[in-house]
Amino acid sequence: MNDKIKQRIQDNKFVELNYKVLDEKTGQVLSTVEFPISYVHGADQVLATAVTAQLEGRIEGDVIEVPIDGNLIYGARDEDLVFTDRIENVPEEYREVGMKILMENDKGQPREFIVTRMDDKTLTVDGNNPLCGRDLIFKLEILKVRDATMEEIEAGTRVVNGPDIDVDPGRMVPINK
Repeated sequence: MNDKIKQRIQDNKFVELNYKVLDEKTGQVLSTVEFPISYVHGADQVLATAVTAQLEGRIEGDVIEVPIDGNLIYGARDEDLVFTDRIENVPEEYREVGMKILMENDKGQPREFIVTRMDDKTLTVDGNNPLCGRDLIFKLEILKVRDATMEEIEAGTRVVNGPDIDVDPGRMVPINK
């Protein structure tokens, strides 16, 4: 029996987790986090509200699945964000399905488009989030739960003081103003 009592997720607890987003219909993994994410529960909205609500009361080691309507998080699909053009009008470096292209609207606001279709004559890009319009499952694995420090509560996440590198103090050079 484990002598250490595991802490439950509640406000002002530091939480570290991994997650995957799956298509509810096919089970296909649509997105994963490469590194664990961390946040302070109740102090930061790093995850969708519906997801954090399901984390409440859970402990380290729990794995949960949260069904979510992708439209609630990513918005409804907008067909005005889908464009097809003749392939000769598209630079060669963008002529690959899955390629991401950053474009700006007339107000200078950036939006990412993804090449979704291509044939000998045309290329189609889509500016919708690939997860909108789908029924999703967020599968979360809780890696760590502990009391957050006051600094973490204020920041909403882990606070790192400077880069995590080894420095030889003899090689440090002061910066004079």
